[in-house]
Amino acid sequence: MTFSKKKTAVLATAISTAFLLSGSEALTSLRLDEALDSVTSSEEVDTESVTETEETKEEPLLAVEEEQRWKGKGLTKIEQDVLDFLQDRGIRDRAALATVMGNIKQESRFNTNICEGGVKTGYHGCHSGGFGLIQWTTLGRYNGLGIFSRNFGLDPNSLEAQLRWMVNETEWIRFEPYLKGEGQSISYYMNHAHSWLGWGIHGSRTTYANQYYQALYK
Repeated sequence: MTFSKKKTAVLATAISTAFLLSGSEALTSLRLDEALDSVTSSEEVDTESVTETEETKEEPLLAVEEEQRWKGKGLTKIEQDVLDFLQDRGIRDRAALATVMGNIKQESRFNTNICEGGVKTGYHGCHSGGFGLIQWTTLGRYNGLGIFSRNFGLDPNSLEAQLRWMVNETEWIRFEPYLKGEGQSISYYMNHAHSWLGWGIHGSRTTYANQYYQALYK
């Protein structure tokens, strides 16, 4: 049996009192038993008290964190997963999130196995043009996805592999600090997104970004 310093002191005091009050072995034995019961009982109460305090502190914190997250009206599961992933990285600005979502929609409609032109070929079947979530086009970025996936035991067609590779690319690493600079407009974030994706055609990126902006809520 192990006691804390506080409980040991209580036990020592009880033992001393027992010997001072009586020289009889029977009475001493009785008082020792009472002291042990007292210490054991005190430990049980303290343990329950600590457990209850910890639970009381943790639950409100989790509730507040959930309330701070953006959700989207009418989003597909994959769209919401991407939105959650971006927020997990510390991107919390509504316009910044909407800008990234709008760009991904323009590139791939959130299809991870799509080859440029709209054919769903999968990673190994796409031999020209862009591929995947953000349409990796250059040989270095396309091969980078395959190598990254192999190194981490991932399927290059999966959302997990593509999101993880996306945020490990130099282009994203340079872009992300702008996304974390809160309070800017979609136009501001979109201008910096060009260096991330290097698109040749702007298309409907900004339109999609504004649609996502309207769909997001807390």
